[in-house]
Formats: sequence, C-alpha cells, structure tokens
Amino acid sequence: MNIKLLMTTVLLSSFVYGETLTRETGAPVGDNQNSKTAGEMGGVLLEDAHLIEKLARFDRMRIPERVVHPRGVGAHGVFKSYGNFSELTKASVFSEKNKTTEVFVRFSSVIHSKGSPETARDPRGFATKFYTDQGNWDLVGNNLPVFFIRDAMKFPDMVNSLKPDPQTNRQDPNRIFDFMAHHPESIHMWTHLFSNKGTPRTLGGMDGNGVHAYKFVNKLGKVNYVKFRWKSLQPDKGFTAKEASEMQGKDFSHLTKDLYDSIKAKKYPSWELVGLIFDPKDFDKVDFNPLDATKDWKCEMATVNCLKLGVMSLNRVPKNFFQFSEQSAFSPAVFVPGIEPSEDRLLQGRLFSYSDTQRYRLGVNYQYLPVNRSKAKINTFAQDGTHSTYEAKNVHINYQPNGFDGSLNRDRGSMYENTAHRYSKHKLSGETQQKMISKTANFKQAGETYRAYSEFDKKHLIMNFAGDLNQIKNKKIVQQMVAYAFAADSEYGERLAKATKTDLDIVKKIVKKLK
Repeated sequence: MNIKLLMTTVLLSSFVYGETLTRETGAPVGDNQNSKTAGEMGGVLLEDAHLIEKLARFDRMRIPERVVHPRGVGAHGVFKSYGNFSELTKASVFSEKNKTTEVFVRFSSVIHSKGSPETARDPRGFATKFYTDQGNWDLVGNNLPVFFIRDAMKFPDMVNSLKPDPQTNRQDPNRIFDFMAHHPESIHMWTHLFSNKGTPRTLGGMDGNGVHAYKFVNKLGKVNYVKFRWKSLQPDKGFTAKEASEMQGKDFSHLTKDLYDSIKAKKYPSWELVGLIFDPKDFDKVDFNPLDATKDWKCEMATVNCLKLGVMSLNRVPKNFFQFSEQSAFSPAVFVPGIEPSEDRLLQGRLFSYSDTQRYRLGVNYQYLPVNRSKAKINTFAQDGTHSTYEAKNVHINYQPNGFDGSLNRDRGSMYENTAHRYSKHKLSGETQQKMISKTANFKQAGETYRAYSEFDKKHLIMNFAGDLNQIKNKKIVQQMVAYAFAADSEYGERLAKATKTDLDIVKKIVKKLK
C-alpha cells in the first residue's frame, strides 16, 4: 500500500469534510440548519433535543445583561381600540370601541451592548406589554418588518456572528458576513438595515413590526393569521451615516433624550396598530411561505386584509429607569385568549427562548415584578423559587384538582380551568422532518424593497452596505453577498458590485447557480 498516498487522502478528507459537529454531550449532530417539525406546515417539536440545548445554552451566555436587546429605554402609555373586532378575535383588548388598555413599551438596540451609543446601526426592538383584563399580552417586535433567518436553530449562531469576536472583543464584518453568506434569505433584512432606517433619528418616528405571523381566534374557534404593525403618527426617515456620526459626538443617548423630552413636553408619541389578516385557505395563493420570518406581508396583496385596530400613545416616563426599563421582560409566549402563535419556525423557538432567558436573568418569579405583573387577578398554584412574593389563596393546597378549595365543585368559587379558553385546533399530516421550507423565495421581496426606495435612499443603502463589505478580507464572501443583491435586483447588484470593486461576471455566475 502506498502510505504517502493514504496519508494524503486522509488529509484531504479532513480538509474537505472537517470534524463532525456534536452536541455538548458529544453526540453527533445530523442537521444543524433545520428544526424538527411536524411536517411542512406543522409546529416545531419539543423532542428536538439539539435545538433546545442550543437555545438553553444561548439564553445563559450573559449575566446580568440581556444577550440581545441589552440597551433600551421604556415608557408607559395607553392603547385605545378603534372598534369591536370580536368576529376576528376573542381577545378582550379588541372587544369594543374606545376600550383602553394600559401599556409599557421598551425600545432597544438588538446587538450592541448596554453602554453602546444609540447612533450605532442596529435593528431596534419595539416591545409592547398590554396589561389587559384577561392578563398580559406581549407584542414583541422590531422596527424592521423581517429578520435575518427563518429557523430558531440558527438564532444562537446568527447572534454569535453579530456579536464581538471572542478573542478581540470587536464586532467584525468578516465574521458577520461569513455567516450571512451561507444564508441568502438574509439579503432582505440587510436591504432594510443598511438603509437609513438602521440609524433612527427618533424612537417616536420608527414604525414597529411583530415580524412573525400570529393567530387571531374568535369565540367559534375560527382562525385567521395576523401580523401586527405599528405605524408611527410622527414618522421620520432616520439619520444618514454622516448625520449619525455627527450626532454620536454630540449626544450618546439621543434617542432616550428625545423620547423623554417629548413626553415631558406633552408631545406624546403615538402609533396606529394595524392588523394584516391572512386567511389560511389562501396560503397557497402566494409564491412564498407566509410563515417565513424573512418575508413581509403587504396591504397591497390580494390575500391580505389590513385593518386599523387602534392607537397607542406614550404619556409617562418611568419613575425609576432600572425598575421599569431594565426589569421589564417580554416574551411572545405571553399571550391571551384570542391571540396565539403561528407555526413560524423562528417564533416557535422564541416562545421558549425569550421566557427562559427572563427566568435566568431576573429569576423564576420575574412576572411578579411591578413592571411585569398582570393587572388582572392572578390565580395560580405556582410557588417558591427566588424572590417569591405571590400569596396563595389556600396555604395548604398547591395542586389541582383537589377536594378542599372546591375545584371538584365549580359552584364553590374554586380555581379550575375554563375550557372556553382552550387553544385552537390545527390539522397535521405527513412525517416529522428536518428540512428547509419548500418556498424559500429568498430574493424577490428584497428586490421589491430596493425598488421602493427613492434614489436618495438607494444611494445611502449602497454606501452603507459597501462600507461593511469593503472591510472583508475574503472576497468570495463579498462576491456571494453582492450576488444575493443582484438576484434581488440587477441594478442593486450592479451598484453594490461597483462600490465594492467586485467582478460582475463572477457575480453573475454565482447568481446563475442560485437560480
């Protein structure tokens, strides 16, 4: 046997394939790209131990700062419903015209640290806690309508790439786009983020988006899918990169200052809440998967019905920044009867991850902190844990059903489940799987977003995008990202290629393979 040839083969095999990725237990990973789901349109399965392990580890990576959304500022306010929308949802917040509900909103940056300047380019969190008479509802969103990825399996990896290098502690475009080049669906988010929307001038001028699809469920059990959008009543276009740089030298916290100053001057920032309604029977009428978080819904779509649901105004600054802005905790798993999560793969992971990270950061009793506590009566058998303050109704009984508090006799004022509030039903079929969705449509909406920009906005998008790409040493990564832009819109790709001095012929070859 030719030993030299054998060793060369082994070395080449190691170089091409590398080592097998494993779980923290050492078990090999079969798929690190897709969560295990109940078929094409079914929910993510809790039995996907690799997904749960990744998310649980990710949630515990920082203490005490939030892993994501670390820098933020909040304000109190009120939401007023425009009408009775009970034909769509049994959620009481939308049950009658002019019904008012107290809210707390926290705006934040997603990636940059707690001490970062508010001028830094970043998606902006727009999280709203509704203190409804049915309990709390958290509408957790961003200022941009889509996201970088579509599966929660990739969420820890995505954030790790966007965070500082673990050795140099500096954010590095080489790392960021090394990851993003493997995710063509991210080009839609970058087309939003590298516009001037990525550097907001004011918080009151930002729109907000729930990003994910949710479900509206009425009293008859009828389900419609819905996306939520906050439309600013005092919109602005954000800073240019030059303006943001100039502002950073003047004011490290310009967004916080503007929000507080506006409220103190009684110029209360306000937003209309729009519900984008999508009947599930129309899912196959569109050329993308409506539950894909990298895709937006538009009011112009024949399958979407847009309804103005109400208006929110922020009218009060918190008395203590830490107790309210820092201790406020949001999770898409906090919802009320009539509003449920969809099968969106990214949302399904966040249902676990967001609540889990709050329990780790603030303790298992975080829901009883004043900013998070429901204004509706709480009846629960949950007990103990760090900072336990809840007083049980019957000190001897912490289980249900029981024969002491009357839970076997519903006429005696006992604590029992109300079957009227059971979750909606959803038909499932097929096999469990770990596969990417079939309708990826990675580029179409990114092109539509680009073409909707003015020439001024296009110019700044290209300049901002190229500014990061020109810092990348591996030109194959740049070629890949430019190819994604070209696949979205040829003019977009050509202008980005020129700004990054990228060979357009190479780009076109990559695009041909993509399509």
